[in-house]
Amino acid sequence: MWVCGLEIQGSLGLLLAVAVADAVLGTALGLLASAFARTEFQVVQFMPLLVFPQILLGGIFLARGQLPDALQVISDWLPLSHAIEALRAVATGSEDDAYVIGELLIIGAWIVGAVVLGSITLRRRTP
Repeated sequence: MWVCGLEIQGSLGLLLAVAVADAVLGTALGLLASAFARTEFQVVQFMPLLVFPQILLGGIFLARGQLPDALQVISDWLPLSHAIEALRAVATGSEDDAYVIGELLIIGAWIVGAVVLGSITLRRRTP
């Protein structure tokens, strides 16, 4: 914020919490993708399947409210949509802290789900 001269309307602590949660979410989704892959190349092939729909439907290029109803329902289930909404709410101060904390809880649920699902699918190697 200080280096780039960015100004936010919300809490700096909430911004930091959302940024850390988003970073952990990205790591958890990467671990989930790697749990299903056998090689590094397969992980690279999985990433567009995980990332591309979220970028298109998450609200980066087009507001989620402008999406058709079916795509808006899908967007509501994608974790990147909640990450973007939380960052937008903190940056603009348009929502109260409870809204941002709710979005953080959804992101946290995605993190736990990705880690649990990834750990379940790992192959066991016992001697």
